[in-house]
Amino acid sequence: MSDQNVLDKAQNVRAGEELDEQVVDQWLKVRLRQLTGNPVVTQYSGGASNWTYCLDYSDTSLILRRAPAGTKAKGAHDMGREFRLQSALKPAYNYVPQMLAFCDDDNVLGTDFYVMEKITGIIPRKHMPKELSISTEKNQQMCRNVLDCLIDLHQVDYQVAGLDNIGKGAGYTERQISGWSERYRNAKTWNVPSGRFVINWLEKNMPNKELICITHNDFRFDNVVLDAKDYTKVLGVLDWELATLGDPLMDLGNTLAYWVEADDDFLAQSTRRQPTHLPGMMTRQQVIDYYLEKTGSDCDDFTFYEVYGLFRLAGIVQQIYYRYHHKQTNNPAFKRFWFFVHYLMWRCKKTIKKRGK
Repeated sequence: MSDQNVLDKAQNVRAGEELDEQVVDQWLKVRLRQLTGNPVVTQYSGGASNWTYCLDYSDTSLILRRAPAGTKAKGAHDMGREFRLQSALKPAYNYVPQMLAFCDDDNVLGTDFYVMEKITGIIPRKHMPKELSISTEKNQQMCRNVLDCLIDLHQVDYQVAGLDNIGKGAGYTERQISGWSERYRNAKTWNVPSGRFVINWLEKNMPNKELICITHNDFRFDNVVLDAKDYTKVLGVLDWELATLGDPLMDLGNTLAYWVEADDDFLAQSTRRQPTHLPGMMTRQQVIDYYLEKTGSDCDDFTFYEVYGLFRLAGIVQQIYYRYHHKQTNNPAFKRFWFFVHYLMWRCKKTIKKRGK
């Protein structure tokens, strides 16, 4: 089997999202003088936020990230922040791609963008590549190695790395609960739950203490790159748009909200976007136990963090559905997102009652 058969690949550029290849090429060659030839430009389909392109030159491949059209990069899509954060984090956390160039000149693409190295490998999405020879033992090792990347990130000294300015830090827990509660209420439509029970429970059960570290806030298998020669080995961690200074257990709670086990119900299975169902992968409880043991974290009850992760995901899904409901997008994939919001709220209540809270 050729490694090329299992590598993650970009697709054709979506209509209306084309790059001005000549302008980008000219701008890049002033800064990266080793580039030769003209780039072949493709686009990654994953993600609904920033647009991500692959620029294949004759002797190297680059990744370009930019904000979507109609947005301002210095606001919700801050390319400069992403670039600076990853540049500072790279020496302390080698899984970050190498940053190469940043542009804040609107005359080039009309928006800020940055270019980084391409980490070539396997991105473990809903299904692992069918050409890949997988096994229970390798899946176990992959699972541990991916979780170890999250643990390693949480151990980085953000002050030494010069990243103490990327977030407010202390008070993170309260800001997240109040912020997501407000966002959910603002995005509520007539056909989803009020969320009052879950919001009230979260407000009343916030932990008395919090740790502050660098948090990724979107740490999933489909945001890591694996080695094509040994898929248990992690080469890189992608998508740092939401990274900040926050609580590590809340970061883990966010990760678990996407974690679908082999024996989860059909609704969970229908939303699975990473291979956590495979034989050898940990259950959510095993993930919690593994993380707490390896980090020595003091947490007798993880319920708050599980419920927070599920509620936050419900807020994200509802914000997307709100746009569809109000005809701000006509993507048919969003049509029944309201039903998934009901499901996530049910999961929140089930988790609360299971712990007898």
